[in-house]
Order: sequence, then C-alpha cells, then structure tokens
Amino acid sequence: MSDDQKHLSIDVYGRVQGVFFRASTRKRARKWGLTGYVRNMPDGTVHIEAEGSKEQLEKLLAFAQEGSRLARVDKVKKKYNEPTGEFPDFRVKY
Repeated sequence: MSDDQKHLSIDVYGRVQGVFFRASTRKRARKWGLTGYVRNMPDGTVHIEAEGSKEQLEKLLAFAQEGSRLARVDKVKKKYNEPTGEFPDFRVKY
C-alpha cells in the first residue's frame, strides 16, 4: 500500500435506498480503482467505506453528494482515516 492511500467513511442521508445508489456507487468506485463496500443501513441511510488515493476518494465523495439519478441527497457525513488494506475489491454488502 502506497503512502498516498487513504480510507474514507461516508454516510449519505436522503432518498438514497431503492434508487440504484449502491449499484451506481460500486460502478464508479471500481472505475476509479477504489476498494471497499457500500451498504444500505436500517435507518434509511447508505454507508460507504472506501480506500484509494485521495484524488479518487474525492471523486467518490463528489458522487455521494450528488447521488444516482433518482436519489435525493440531503446530507453527507465524511471521515478520513488511515487505510487498513482489508478490502480486496469494491462490492455491495447486504
């Protein structure tokens, strides 16, 4: 793992479940070479854990703030951490 790798946790609030948010997130994360996961949470939010370069993570954050075409994003919480290297790829967790 290189020194420029970061870990980003994102919680997305709004109408973000049932609107292809997870699939859209996975598609973009894989395109940008990120690892991690996206998951629907019981409270109606979407949670994302991602690792990669700061530049690629910023792209993912920008997407999370916009959302998929049918989504309505009301609020996004983010937190940067040290990378763990625990993710082999980027997937949807159920």
